[in-house]
Amino acid sequence: MGFITIRGAREHNLKNINVKIPRDKLIVITGLSGSGKSSLAFDTIYAEGQRRYVESLSAYARQFLELMQKPDFDTIEGLAPAISIEQKTTSKNPRSTVATVTEIYDYLRLLYARIGIPYSPATGKPITA
Repeated sequence: MGFITIRGAREHNLKNINVKIPRDKLIVITGLSGSGKSSLAFDTIYAEGQRRYVESLSAYARQFLELMQKPDFDTIEGLAPAISIEQKTTSKNPRSTVATVTEIYDYLRLLYARIGIPYSPATGKPITA
């Protein structure tokens, strides 16, 4: 599926909206104050992605997690598990990134170190030992 398709979203400021969002792209949601940007991004898409992820875990794992309410919508298709970064500043460090704030940085670094193939910036060819 190349899209996240949402039909009938009614969470908070949303008034029964339908939206089709491309997957694997950088998407920006803009609009006037109170137009429902946060309701769509955090209270609908993120909340439902997290709820579905938690629902997929074993009963044993779920007992340690908080039950999440289903957002108000008719259907959402093409949604994967989601992470969210709060809108307010989470770190005073200007070098903070999404990876450091979400604490996934060390895992990504390990992943690239283990399976990544380094290339020479000068020649563009793989570097071999």
